[in-house]
Amino acid sequence: MQRRSGKGTYQSPLPSSSDANAPRSHGDDHFSPNTASLVGTCPDMCPAKERAQRQRLRDLSVFERVDGNPKRTSPDLAVKKFCRTISTLDVQASDMRPLPVLQKTLDYLLSLLDSSPYPFEIVHDFVFDRTRSIRQDLSMQNIVNDQAIHMYEEMVKFHITSHRKLASCWSKPDVSSLCYLNMEQMMKCLLTLFDLYRINRKSIKKNEAEFHSLYVLLHLGCKIPKMGESLSLWYRQLSPSILRSEQMRFARTLLRYSQLGNFKHFFALLASEATDLQLCLAEPFLNEVRAQAILYINYAGYKLQPYPFTHLSKILMIKESDLETLCVECGLETSTDESGSKFLPAKQTSFCLPKAGFRTSSSLASEKV
Repeated sequence: MQRRSGKGTYQSPLPSSSDANAPRSHGDDHFSPNTASLVGTCPDMCPAKERAQRQRLRDLSVFERVDGNPKRTSPDLAVKKFCRTISTLDVQASDMRPLPVLQKTLDYLLSLLDSSPYPFEIVHDFVFDRTRSIRQDLSMQNIVNDQAIHMYEEMVKFHITSHRKLASCWSKPDVSSLCYLNMEQMMKCLLTLFDLYRINRKSIKKNEAEFHSLYVLLHLGCKIPKMGESLSLWYRQLSPSILRSEQMRFARTLLRYSQLGNFKHFFALLASEATDLQLCLAEPFLNEVRAQAILYINYAGYKLQPYPFTHLSKILMIKESDLETLCVECGLETSTDESGSKFLPAKQTSFCLPKAGFRTSSSLASEKV
């Protein structure tokens, strides 16, 4: 069996090189560059042994079936499934896909996102599982080079795209659990990407600052998985060049505006400076920020002076019709004057955030410049 010796000083929770023969469980992403690793020899997206077994069990996704037959697949369609618990003692080189095959598999999976005729939730479920399997193969082979970094960046982008699309399907059954699981894997994938950046610390990577900024932007949401240490402690681990980067300055300023309740500057900055990826990540959180602004106005405003929708919709960058829906979802009543203009009466005691999420669109009403 072929073995690879890695380089680097990254400390992993896996057994050390002195205990290299101990069984290692790979339910999540772990890298141990100083430990010898097997090198995969599987030439296909799915090992032949797994492919044959899943055909017998009729365990084939709709994307893996030849002519829709649940008992028949092919090397061009079958993709290796994620295994929650697996040990290096149980794996042969023929079970592992080498880096070129992993890259080919990832490219194939990502191509399904825009080309599949199936609903997005079905496509997401398939790509979600199979990209976890790619990460598992990368981890078990201790592949920590620049190509692995690029693959992780692409997988983070997949989770961000799913994050936005799933959030817009809130009314469909089980979407809330899909959103949570997707967010959980996004966090794991992102944190592993940061580890890979550190392992390859010869120079700052092209996209490193932007991907670090995404971790900051995740703190805009109130229903995200627990992320461990505080941001202030996390900042101390970053290099000065990352902290001073334009992308990190943007993310930290945006988060500070949100925390201070400076909603006008929050939306103006988001619309003018966010990259496409930053905006894609932030969009599902925007109605949480808007609801917070509505809460402030409701409790701080004057009861005899209702707040005009024309002004509020411009500040929050949302259409007046969507703003009215958002107010109703938060348990508030709106009013209309003789000319048809909408207002938000203040001092209402019925404000509450919708438990099932917001129905209104989270995108910015004005185009990003």
